[in-house]
Amino acid sequence: MSNDTDLIKLYSARILALAADMPGLERLSAPSGTAHRRAPLCGSNITVDVALEGDKITGFGQDVKACALGQAAASVVAANAIGCTRAEIQTAHDQLLAMLRSEGQAPDAPFDELKVLLPAREYKNRHASIMLCLDATLDAIDAAA
Repeated sequence: MSNDTDLIKLYSARILALAADMPGLERLSAPSGTAHRRAPLCGSNITVDVALEGDKITGFGQDVKACALGQAAASVVAANAIGCTRAEIQTAHDQLLAMLRSEGQAPDAPFDELKVLLPAREYKNRHASIMLCLDATLDAIDAAA
């Protein structure tokens, strides 16, 4: 079991900076797809809107109510989602999940900044909040289909 000092170290300055400067906080007025996800353990939730042209994301908006870890992940995703395909979002999702659960490497570019969340590997109760944005983005893309 971790102590308070370990938990304080988890919330690094970089994680807090990402959470504080989150792009894409405007919901889209006419999204191609929208999805809402909630992490039942902690209550974090997110709504993601995507606009698609063909198989590429051309617009991204989100409403995030999550801890700093979930906000940091949403910040990285929002900063890099435009121009990505569903396959690229799925790869980032799978790589982040592997990083958190099975000692995988950080996601590839353009989502490589998610490596800042590596210390959260030890906090399984935080994983669902970290995964929310990628989960919701995949759901929003699927809703557009």
